[in-house]
Amino acid sequence: MTMQRPFDPDDEEFEGYEGDDEDDRFQFAEPHSNSALIAASRSNPRNLPCPTCGTPDVLTPADRARGYQCNACAMRAEGYDY
Repeated sequence: MTMQRPFDPDDEEFEGYEGDDEDDRFQFAEPHSNSALIAASRSNPRNLPCPTCGTPDVLTPADRARGYQCNACAMRAEGYDY
Protein backbone atom coordinates (compact mmCIF):
# COMPACT_ATOMS: atom_id res chain seq x y z
CA MET A 1 0.00 0.00 0.00
CA THR A 2 1.36 3.41 -1.02
CA MET A 3 0.74 6.35 1.24
CA GLN A 4 -0.05 9.72 -0.29
CA ARG A 5 2.11 12.53 0.89
CA PRO A 6 0.41 15.61 2.33
CA PHE A 7 -0.16 18.74 0.24
CA ASP A 8 2.81 21.08 0.41
CA PRO A 9 2.21 24.44 -1.35
CA ASP A 10 5.98 24.91 -1.71
CA ASP A 11 6.37 21.64 -3.63
CA GLU A 12 6.90 22.30 -7.37
CA GLU A 13 4.70 19.30 -8.22
CA PHE A 14 1.72 21.19 -6.81
CA GLU A 15 2.58 24.43 -8.61
CA GLY A 16 -0.44 26.15 -10.09
CA TYR A 17 -2.83 25.36 -7.25
CA GLU A 18 -2.44 28.80 -5.73
CA GLY A 19 -4.25 31.80 -7.17
CA ASP A 20 -5.17 35.38 -6.45
CA ASP A 21 -8.54 34.36 -5.10
CA GLU A 22 -7.95 31.18 -3.14
CA ASP A 23 -11.68 30.83 -2.43
CA ASP A 24 -12.40 29.90 -6.06
CA ARG A 25 -9.46 27.56 -6.59
CA PHE A 26 -11.62 24.46 -6.52
CA GLN A 27 -15.10 25.88 -7.01
CA PHE A 28 -16.90 25.04 -10.22
CA ALA A 29 -19.53 27.22 -11.87
CA GLU A 30 -21.99 24.32 -11.90
CA PRO A 31 -21.05 21.84 -9.15
CA HIS A 32 -22.22 18.26 -9.67
CA SER A 33 -22.51 18.72 -13.44
CA ASN A 34 -20.34 17.88 -16.44
CA SER A 35 -19.10 21.48 -16.60
CA ALA A 36 -15.46 22.19 -15.83
CA LEU A 37 -15.93 25.97 -15.92
CA ILE A 38 -14.61 27.83 -12.90
CA ALA A 39 -16.96 29.86 -10.70
CA ALA A 40 -17.08 33.57 -11.40
CA SER A 41 -16.03 36.00 -8.69
CA ARG A 42 -15.02 39.63 -8.35
CA SER A 43 -11.43 38.73 -9.30
CA ASN A 44 -12.51 36.17 -11.93
CA PRO A 45 -15.50 37.67 -13.79
CA ARG A 46 -17.43 35.80 -16.48
CA ASN A 47 -16.69 38.37 -19.18
CA LEU A 48 -14.95 36.55 -22.02
CA PRO A 49 -16.36 35.01 -25.21
CA CYS A 50 -16.16 31.34 -26.15
CA PRO A 51 -13.18 30.85 -28.51
CA THR A 52 -15.17 28.29 -30.53
CA CYS A 53 -18.60 29.85 -31.09
CA GLY A 54 -18.01 33.45 -29.99
CA THR A 55 -20.87 33.58 -27.48
CA PRO A 56 -20.08 36.58 -25.24
CA ASP A 57 -19.62 36.50 -21.46
CA VAL A 58 -19.43 32.72 -20.99
CA LEU A 59 -15.83 32.27 -19.78
CA THR A 60 -13.76 33.66 -16.93
CA PRO A 61 -10.05 34.50 -17.22
CA ALA A 62 -9.35 31.25 -15.31
CA ASP A 63 -11.38 29.30 -17.90
CA ARG A 64 -9.46 30.93 -20.76
CA ALA A 65 -6.11 30.21 -19.08
CA ARG A 66 -7.06 26.52 -19.05
CA GLY A 67 -8.07 26.58 -22.74
CA TYR A 68 -11.76 25.94 -22.03
CA GLN A 69 -14.71 26.63 -24.31
CA CYS A 70 -18.38 27.17 -23.36
CA ASN A 71 -20.45 24.25 -22.07
CA ALA A 72 -22.48 23.97 -25.28
CA CYS A 73 -19.35 23.69 -27.44
CA ALA A 74 -17.70 21.26 -25.01
CA MET A 75 -20.77 19.01 -25.03
CA ARG A 76 -20.93 19.06 -28.85
CA ALA A 77 -17.20 18.26 -29.06
CA GLU A 78 -17.78 15.26 -26.81
CA GLY A 79 -20.59 13.99 -29.03
CA TYR A 80 -23.59 15.12 -27.00
CA ASP A 81 -26.54 16.90 -28.58
CA TYR A 82 -26.70 20.14 -26.65
